[in-house]
Amino acid sequence: MDDDTGTLPQKGNFSEWYNDILWRAEIMDVRYPVKGLYVWYPYGFAIRKHVYTQLRNLLDRDHEETLFPLLIPEQEFMKEAEHIKGFEDEVYWVTHGGTTPLEVKLALRPTSETAIYPMYALWLRSHADLPMKYYQIVNTFRYETKQTRPLIRLREITSFMESHTVHATWDEAEAQVEYELTLTREFYDSLCIPIIISKRPDWDKFPGADYTMAVDAIMPNGKTLQIGTVHHLGEHFSKTFSITFEDKNGEQKFASQTCYGISERCIAALISMHGDDKGLILPPVSAPVQAVIVPITIGKRHEDVLAAAEKLKNDLIAAGFRVKIDTRDMRPGAKYYWWELRGVPLRLELGPRDLDAGKVMAVKRTGEKTQIELATVTDEVTRVLGEITEAIRVRAEVHTKSHLCTVASMDALDAALNEGKVAVVSWCQHKGCGDVIEEKTNASILGTNARSQYVSATEGICIVCGKPGKATLVGRTY
Repeated sequence: MDDDTGTLPQKGNFSEWYNDILWRAEIMDVRYPVKGLYVWYPYGFAIRKHVYTQLRNLLDRDHEETLFPLLIPEQEFMKEAEHIKGFEDEVYWVTHGGTTPLEVKLALRPTSETAIYPMYALWLRSHADLPMKYYQIVNTFRYETKQTRPLIRLREITSFMESHTVHATWDEAEAQVEYELTLTREFYDSLCIPIIISKRPDWDKFPGADYTMAVDAIMPNGKTLQIGTVHHLGEHFSKTFSITFEDKNGEQKFASQTCYGISERCIAALISMHGDDKGLILPPVSAPVQAVIVPITIGKRHEDVLAAAEKLKNDLIAAGFRVKIDTRDMRPGAKYYWWELRGVPLRLELGPRDLDAGKVMAVKRTGEKTQIELATVTDEVTRVLGEITEAIRVRAEVHTKSHLCTVASMDALDAALNEGKVAVVSWCQHKGCGDVIEEKTNASILGTNARSQYVSATEGICIVCGKPGKATLVGRTY
């Protein structure tokens, strides 16, 4: 790890700030000698662990976790033409075993439909087996030709959660889509990340899906980042892979399916949404260290303060908090900087005067200071961490609201996008008008039927042709 001293770029220069904070805060090392592949530092991986624990806990209510192979035989991969067309330029192929050419090429999964669905065809027999709801958290590989960016645009996605469900009817699959969108809202609410859900236009839906619902967050520079998708697959893949079941009347029926994905982009959004000019700001639920104790040892009271700090640490750990004590031979100010950079939600400063008063100074990463009683410290820390969570959530909501606007003309749309906004416009949903919007603004139609407390979805006239239109999100994207 390089020395993290020096000035972090201001967050207003977002790209530089983002790249710098990844190594200064020990999240990811970008120096691995393959483009688009990155290494998790232990601290970054600990953030990942706590974030994905939240996600697993939500999924485990309704799904079961499993694991499918990384390698997909070419004949299985090539079965579904529309799906493959969406990925054909991104696939890594394994062609040799050692020095021996393989009889069948093997794809490194870009996504797992063609690995999972042949097995579903073997597992599913009867309506009594339905619904099937499985997920895995795995690495996937895509030969990304655009500019790669850690956690955002990768050639190895290291933390891809993909859920694949099977249902008796199209309507039951649709209900599952809505359920998984509910899980997504709950997941991102726990991370204090405001999201916008919308239905992607047909040309941007998942290859082979009936429709795609996408989840976006607005990054500090006004660009949107897709941080989740739920796809209704209908019978498209079940017909390709013969995923059938015997219904109650003894007839063979094709199943309806969904798939649902969240990658480490959720952590990119976590870092980007909440951090400031000092470094990371982590909601307590995702922080590897929720509170750090910094003993202020002066003169003869050195041992007393250290003993009290150790007791404080043990009491908080026993109460279920993730706590460290910093006894390094460094100036207190240097320790403060070190932990602030890493986004630790709460710093507890304990010196001789605090000890005599039976108190400890609590400094929130969100900026406020308060003294709390040592006698009731676990309850007080619970309260303060709750206040930190709420402060982080409010800041993120203010950011999101301030970057959304409604416009009624192409000129106004272009101006809003140039100001770093995401705009709501009326669009007739015809591709020709969609092409005009995207080409003239160098932006993307994110989707219709936007669902967010921050979007007032209204119908109007299409800003291109003047025909009746639906409220549509338009933004510049990663």
